[in-house]
Amino acid sequence: MSRTTTPPIQTVPLAERMRPQRLEEVVGQSHLVGPGKPLTLAAARRQLFSMLFWGPPGVGKTTLAQLVARSCDAQFIALSAVTAGVKELREVVALAEAARQSGQATVLFLDEIHRFNKGQQDALLPHVESGVVTLIGATTENPSFEVNAALLSRLTVFRLEPLSPDALRQLLDRATARFPDEAVPLDDAVREMLVAQADGDARRLLNDLAWLWAAAKARRIATIDCEFATETLGARLRRFDKGGDAFYDLISALHKAVRGSDPDASLYWFCRMLDGGADPRYLARRLVRIASEDVGLADPRALSLTVAAAEAYERLGSPEGELALAEAVVYLACAPKSNALYRAFNSVRAFVAQDGSRPVPMHLRNAPTRLLKAIGAGKGYRYPHDEPGAFAPGVDYLPEGMPKTHWYEPTDRGLEQKIAEKLARLRALDAAWRNEHHQ
Repeated sequence: MSRTTTPPIQTVPLAERMRPQRLEEVVGQSHLVGPGKPLTLAAARRQLFSMLFWGPPGVGKTTLAQLVARSCDAQFIALSAVTAGVKELREVVALAEAARQSGQATVLFLDEIHRFNKGQQDALLPHVESGVVTLIGATTENPSFEVNAALLSRLTVFRLEPLSPDALRQLLDRATARFPDEAVPLDDAVREMLVAQADGDARRLLNDLAWLWAAAKARRIATIDCEFATETLGARLRRFDKGGDAFYDLISALHKAVRGSDPDASLYWFCRMLDGGADPRYLARRLVRIASEDVGLADPRALSLTVAAAEAYERLGSPEGELALAEAVVYLACAPKSNALYRAFNSVRAFVAQDGSRPVPMHLRNAPTRLLKAIGAGKGYRYPHDEPGAFAPGVDYLPEGMPKTHWYEPTDRGLEQKIAEKLARLRALDAAWRNEHHQ
């Protein structure tokens, strides 16, 4: 009697089964892997050294660490800084010392190394320096800020880039060829959808592909089209997390596009951040900052319009209120630019921080009582509105003995051109009055 059996459920993720077994199989990171490239050269020479892989998720950090260790026949031990601590490090060192006795090197792969605090990172130092372990760290965050200087100086930092669309298409082809029993044909449009949604992340691409294949098999679909793919995968967010490098790269790009007076690029980066799930309120705050820092008094309406856009968003919410913020983005990009106010503010703040507490001159002091008037508070003050043109030439508004300083120097752009002309006229009146009164 024959008995049919159900095929075993595949429990190992497709991304894991697709993990390269040799450096030659690695897709992407051509600046690190390939003829004459650093990791390929190190593997050929069986040369181990401590290093740090810095890059976004799904670009091959774990895979490269495994392949480097394998090329040198080293013991490979992986830890996650999220769950491991000094206790686990001691256990690794014990295993490494035992392996060393038999002539085998040990590679410690520490994923998310930025999650270790300073004390935990310091605990690595003596073992890295002595060569008991070769440390390969992995991080998605800027190591200049997240890894302490002592440890960072002992690591060679390699920046890993998101995979290009061509590299992701190559992975789709490779997965289909390697697992024909699981694969379901994809429309060309679906391939491009997967590549776009992967956003340079190979793991995400392969996870989405596996999910589509499984769903299509379950529903006996012969070819996966866009309608089925959209229904199955749903809306996906672009890669960045609040507080991560990608987030700050995007906000930097938005700020610089606005400062550079490119409304199209400004809208693009603004929409990229919305698409990635950024809080529009955060974007509104940044736009208010840009209005003061990069437009300033060249167009004072920019600040009012941006604050109004932020208030409109508070009233309307998403998605309706996002259009008001987009209006502010375009206005700021098209407005005349000046950082004269920003520079003046920073210069005065720096001066005040290092200068002493100079007393307020007597003629500028408040005199609400007879006693204060008796000691001379307010004496000699000239009320500008009683002067021609509402300007009192010759009056010094800075502390006594402090040199006259022109921190605010308006530009010749927008309203600041008129401000500059007015200040020049007032300064000329001031100089004439002082000459006449020999001050």
